[in-house]
Amino acid sequence: MKKTLTYIGFLVLLAFLTFLYSFSSHRNEAKKVKNTVVEFTSGDNNFLTHSLVDKLLIQNNDFVKNQAKRVVDLHLLETKVSSNPYVEKATVFLTIDGDLKTIIKQRKPLARIVNKDSSYYVDKYGVKMPLSTNFSARVPLISGVGNPEELNEVTDLINIIVSDDFLKKEIVAIHKLANNEYSFSVRSGRYKILFGKFTNVENKFKKLKAFYNKAFVDATIKKYKVINLKYHNQVVCTKQTKDGKQ
Repeated sequence: MKKTLTYIGFLVLLAFLTFLYSFSSHRNEAKKVKNTVVEFTSGDNNFLTHSLVDKLLIQNNDFVKNQAKRVVDLHLLETKVSSNPYVEKATVFLTIDGDLKTIIKQRKPLARIVNKDSSYYVDKYGVKMPLSTNFSARVPLISGVGNPEELNEVTDLINIIVSDDFLKKEIVAIHKLANNEYSFSVRSGRYKILFGKFTNVENKFKKLKAFYNKAFVDATIKKYKVINLKYHNQVVCTKQTKDGKQ
């Protein structure tokens, strides 16, 4: 008999707790979204603003604020925010206090592609980002790139460049030539660097740095028009004439 009463008491307690949970859950879902909170992860967040993100938090043609929590489709909102070309990753969730919180990691432009009929940024993954009226990023300009395969290769090249503190500051523009070779414009002078094809990349940059170490010290860098890195184990330079021509 005692065991039976204990068992019945346990069932009653379990039913009561289930009722409380259900009642509390129902009340919580009936509450309305009180506020929207937008947070950007660490780093530069120049393209997106809080107001622009709020415009993405639309559900059934209505802003989510003051909607009941139970009707808020978090997956839908997260997908809409993530679809923005400036967003690398987005997380959308409801807090206990009733705030709809959005945490955004923004894409960082790596370079700007400039063609005759278009211009856009790319990030480190080669993902395209449109130009913005809010902000203009100071990144290398890249021209002569057309199809996706070329974009993938030049993205690999620029990733190598920006990973090096010296090269990142020195190389300001990259042009892909018709023969699939690259030339660089640099910050330190009006000369061009003829890099050649995307081969032996590490060795070519080592040669360039070694050449710079000497040419900047003795000031001979001012004499050159073209610095050619194409040849094995050597740097071939074309000097300017007195009138500034090759």
